[in-house]
Amino acid sequence: MLTPTISFATALRFWFKLGCISFGGPAGQIALMHRELVEEKRWISEPRFTHALNYCMLLPGPEAQQLATYLGWLMHGRLGGIAAGALFIFPSLIILLAVSGLYVHYGNVGWVAAVLYGIKPAVTAIVVQAVYKLGRRTLRRGVLLALAGAGLLGSYLGVPFPLLVTVAALLGWALARYAPTYWPVDSAGHAATAEPAESAAALSAQAVHTRWRPRSVLAVALTGLGLWAATLAALHLWAAPLYTQLGWFFTKAALLTFGGAYAVLPYVYQGAVQHFGWLSAGQMLDGLALGESTPGPLIMVVTFVGFLAGFQAASGGQDPWLLALGAALCVTWFTFLPSFVFILVGAPLVEASRQIRSLQAPLLAISALVVGVMLNLALFFAGHVFWPQGFSAWPDMTALGLGLLAAWALLRWQWSVPRVLVLAAGLGLLRHAFGG
Repeated sequence: MLTPTISFATALRFWFKLGCISFGGPAGQIALMHRELVEEKRWISEPRFTHALNYCMLLPGPEAQQLATYLGWLMHGRLGGIAAGALFIFPSLIILLAVSGLYVHYGNVGWVAAVLYGIKPAVTAIVVQAVYKLGRRTLRRGVLLALAGAGLLGSYLGVPFPLLVTVAALLGWALARYAPTYWPVDSAGHAATAEPAESAAALSAQAVHTRWRPRSVLAVALTGLGLWAATLAALHLWAAPLYTQLGWFFTKAALLTFGGAYAVLPYVYQGAVQHFGWLSAGQMLDGLALGESTPGPLIMVVTFVGFLAGFQAASGGQDPWLLALGAALCVTWFTFLPSFVFILVGAPLVEASRQIRSLQAPLLAISALVVGVMLNLALFFAGHVFWPQGFSAWPDMTALGLGLLAAWALLRWQWSVPRVLVLAAGLGLLRHAFGG
């Protein structure tokens, strides 16, 4: 087994830092990981990052957290994957628990909105820059540019992502086989243009933990299923009907919804507000603001939902704070457990597919499609940030100015992402303090 050139302690510090600064939803978080891991630290090569991203985009659940888990596994095996995925959400979990407590006590999140106001334009600049860089590396032929356009249009129109991926993969295979002059790889999968070399720090594909071993993968799958069943059974035997109900509901949310947080939130809203009545529509919107203004996946809003469900369900001498904490942790556990299982079970097979040349054309087609999907997310984000009243109204010039300032700091001054985010948050709070 080859020894990773990145120590586990160094990786842990990085994943924790990433968890603290990963604002901006999936597009922003993926952009941030690409910038840090591929461009600056060069721990992961461009082809491996894209290959991992393609798989994570196919899964239900938070793709950015799954990508962090995959890359952590790639560098340090299962323990590295678990640590990366957990640290990616841990800062957000702690912050949301604290802010949820303040919310139910004071019912005021004005300062949160102020921080969010400053951060959103900066995140928009980060995302657009990253999509441009990723597209420049991926879209090497006109047909790939067309696939990216199809991904942009299809995601905008709400075409199911698995359908988009299937069509792109089939088209890539067919073009590489029957019309190779229009495709940047030949029918065997050899690149017509040179791929970037693996960085010096990236792990070799021959590392033992990246190999496909059916018995090992089956053991991981059974362990994940066992943890889920044992937790749900314990809650049922403990006579905790609210927690059991939360566990079932958020397991379904984690397994049955594709397309990231924006796809799952309508399902959560329908269940939590309209069906179960765990919280009101206004509280759900406040939770969404909290989720967007804290680092980590946007789906972390479910922690807020669980907290309020527990707090408001307390009766008969029950401690509402303790019940709320337990409900929030319960919801978080059942939401993210499937993501870890998907990655630790599927990643070895995905890595093995890197050596199958006939799969390179479909995977390249999917990569081009993903650029378009990410661009749609970036444009969606930018539209809501700069035109909060709709495109028929004037843009928010203050937000637009903050976005241009962030872009200038990133491109001209070469500031780091954390520094830009701190500046943006500070300007947002300053605006709030002066009655903006």
